[in-house]
Amino acid sequence: MATAAPALVLTGTKSTVAKLDPPLVRWGLTLLALLSLGLFIVLPLVAVFVQAFEKGWRAYLAAVQDPNTLSAMKLSLLTVGIAVPLNVVFGVAAAWTITKFNFTGKNVLVTLIDIPFGVSPVISGMIFVLMFGAQGWFGSWLADHDIRIVFAVPGIILATTFVTFPFVARELIPLMESQGTEEEKAALVLGASGWQMFFRITLPNIKWGLLYGVVLCTARALGEFGAVSVVSGHIRGETNTLPLHVEILYNEYNYSGAFAVASLLSVIAVITLALKKFLEWKTAQEDK
Repeated sequence: MATAAPALVLTGTKSTVAKLDPPLVRWGLTLLALLSLGLFIVLPLVAVFVQAFEKGWRAYLAAVQDPNTLSAMKLSLLTVGIAVPLNVVFGVAAAWTITKFNFTGKNVLVTLIDIPFGVSPVISGMIFVLMFGAQGWFGSWLADHDIRIVFAVPGIILATTFVTFPFVARELIPLMESQGTEEEKAALVLGASGWQMFFRITLPNIKWGLLYGVVLCTARALGEFGAVSVVSGHIRGETNTLPLHVEILYNEYNYSGAFAVASLLSVIAVITLALKKFLEWKTAQEDK
């Protein structure tokens, strides 16, 4: 009676299994990954800094220290300083509600959180113009009370907050779902209040995930262009953020100035990437 051939069993570490692939496949895929990384990430980043310093340090510093650049930087930081804390409060509240309680409309709330991911930022900006513009739904009432939202700082903050608000919630929801509710229930049984439970149990358990969401939210807020471009009005020195200022300089053929300002955003992106990797490592360490 014929016997079946024994099945191939792969044992050992991941590196041992990987070595079973032909060298041509391994080296080919590695080379492809490195070429893609260099072409789409490293090369553009290097090009930004080469163009930024093409005319020397003096021209670079002059572009960075220009009053319009400083105004755009202040507005970007102001926008981040308001939008990110608002998204932290919303994200923590939404994640806590979704993961700790069962209620009617829970799936609807989860879907609504994802709306900014599915809507073009330009469309988001147009929605705010439709609502708060001079011819918008609330335009007459705002004009009567001398309140400006569109083509002013409040509109930029609203648009940025809308575009970025899923980031914190989306980082916390899967993390809090995996943690369950046993520790919170135990704290309540022992007599802890709701705030004590949150600050002594929930918040320490989610701190690295929360910081990760804050980093992503901050990076997205600083780099937001589409929605802000629609609602800002492009008023130089007043409603231009750093990305909008880069566009204006580039359209004026001031390439060295545009790349100098862009280099500031590139530095922020690199710092954000480093923080992201650090927080991923800390989260992985705590999960062990």
